[in-house]
Amino acid sequence: MQADARLERGSRVLTPQSAPSLESDPELGPDPEEDARARAKFAALHGPALRASGVPERYWGRLLHKLEHEVFDAGEMFGIMQVEEVEEDEGEDEAARELRKKPNPGGELCYKVIVTNENGLQAADPNSIFLIDHAWTCRMAHARQQLQQVPGLLHRMANLMGIEFHGELPSAEAVDLVLEEMWKFNQTYQLAHGTAEEKVPVWYVMDEFGSRIQHADVPSFATAPFFYVPQRVAYTLLWPLRDLDTGEEVTRDFAYGEADPLIRRCVLLPWAPADLQDLSSSTPEPPDEHYQAILEENKEKLPVAINPAVYPCDHVFKVYTDIRQVLSHLTHPRFTFTQSEADADILYNFSHFKDYRRLSRERPSVLLNQFPCENLLTVKDCLASVARRAAGPEGPAWLPRTFNLRTELPQFVSYFQQRERRGEDNHWICKPWNLARSLDTHITKSLHSIIRHRESSPKVVSKYIESPVLFLREDVGRVKFDIRYIVLLRSVKPLTLFVYDVFWLRFSNRPFALNDLDDYEKHFTVMNYDPELVLKQMHYDEFVPEFEKQYPEFPWKSVQAAIFQAFTELFQVACARPPPLGFCDYPSSRAMYAIDLMLKWDSRPDGKRVMQPQLLEVNFNPDCERACRCYPAFFNDVFSTLYLDEPDSCPVTRLV
Repeated sequence: MQADARLERGSRVLTPQSAPSLESDPELGPDPEEDARARAKFAALHGPALRASGVPERYWGRLLHKLEHEVFDAGEMFGIMQVEEVEEDEGEDEAARELRKKPNPGGELCYKVIVTNENGLQAADPNSIFLIDHAWTCRMAHARQQLQQVPGLLHRMANLMGIEFHGELPSAEAVDLVLEEMWKFNQTYQLAHGTAEEKVPVWYVMDEFGSRIQHADVPSFATAPFFYVPQRVAYTLLWPLRDLDTGEEVTRDFAYGEADPLIRRCVLLPWAPADLQDLSSSTPEPPDEHYQAILEENKEKLPVAINPAVYPCDHVFKVYTDIRQVLSHLTHPRFTFTQSEADADILYNFSHFKDYRRLSRERPSVLLNQFPCENLLTVKDCLASVARRAAGPEGPAWLPRTFNLRTELPQFVSYFQQRERRGEDNHWICKPWNLARSLDTHITKSLHSIIRHRESSPKVVSKYIESPVLFLREDVGRVKFDIRYIVLLRSVKPLTLFVYDVFWLRFSNRPFALNDLDDYEKHFTVMNYDPELVLKQMHYDEFVPEFEKQYPEFPWKSVQAAIFQAFTELFQVACARPPPLGFCDYPSSRAMYAIDLMLKWDSRPDGKRVMQPQLLEVNFNPDCERACRCYPAFFNDVFSTLYLDEPDSCPVTRLV
């Protein structure tokens, strides 16, 4: 499915479908054998997705027909009814009253969808499944641009969402209103295959018919997004959960899949406002069972105990690797490459090992480039929970306050509302657990947006750094920047950690301000993957004197000391507990990680301003293209430090 906006078939579902039905006219029916083959092929291709969505198999045959012939026959069965508010029921709770008061979220007009067919609707009827078209499909990074540029899109969305819109040209105010209200209408799906960019979640707004279907805790219908492969088009499927009589309302569960009453209350906040400030916003570290579940989910098998491998001091190590940069730049005479994993002394792989147990039993002397359970730092939700060991439930000063939206949603909502009441800055950045390069990452001050992003993929939400230390670019102005350090973990017990003395810088392309939150070049620094973006590069030895010129009261040596202290504390807490609660002490493991960080302004108790490091993420097997280009001996240094135990000859600093 394409990521660009599409003004699709729209409200055609609101009118009776004139296409003939194959079931009603036998002369138009297909050959039975051909029909059986088509259904079998359809079931083989789409059956797993349909089963996962809970679509009963009795509907699959008619669904295939409707998809092939683009039959939008909901207008034969349903109608949209404008309704007026009714008197309150004293027995209803606040959430129920809010949902009933505004059945059409986003505007003054209120609508409901009802069954209008005089015979009602039977759930057992194979024809009782309906296609809902999508009025707008996009990835969030392109939403504003599409509203501004696609003819008719802003008008249609404003009308659908009940937003007044006057004039011919898109106004900034109208675009902003649609981008805010859309979280009451958005639905999402994610492609299972493709590049990292293609796997970024897709958001869509159902057409006027689908968007009028209201919420009920006990719904009469179910819906699910469905991607029809032959046409490469996505629809929403609608099917009944019970029989309905004429006049009964079509409803769906906006919090489908959530059983916990508190979580449902949080998920329904975009439609049913609620005050959750009385809930505790404290986020203690999860119990031990949480980490055990992660280990099992990752299918990682811990190694058995082994003795450290001992190699002669003049041994030439055979390296097996699938990393192009290593193959191109590792030239140290004590390392040679082999194309056979079975012959290798060192396995330096791009992907994660899983079966450490087998490797430790069969080839204990083979050295690796990763540690069991290292995901405790390289996956963002685990990074946040493990870091709390350093400073309690609020987390350490060197990590932005972070919540796991899957497990800590009520705490986050309470914290957000408390900050809102106190008038504190409430900008947040929503990030996937396990993606890099700022993909599917969003900055917002909308609670509704954050709650809905939880549906697309597992995410954390971190406090956005509203007062970053900026760097004056002569060509642009004062911009955000971040810093990447390479750390080398030689062993867990004893903890032996080095940092590469060279660090790398990334800069935004536009002056920083807390506005235009979807302006990528203002708020993000990763520019090297888009050839159309300007990539500002500066070597660290150029940066340091310029930084000290701009901030003479903050010598880089002291700033870097605070950065290194944060690294040390992070790895100390990550390696202090046994696996799966901490890094596994596997003597044959070594690893290189990239830590990305920013600096923010903070105040000491005496009121003096300080630059506080803020760790953003820890990356396994980072892209070292720039490191190799600028410092051709980079991998020689890495391998000498990790595998030869010769750090003294390399530009590294020992932290622990």
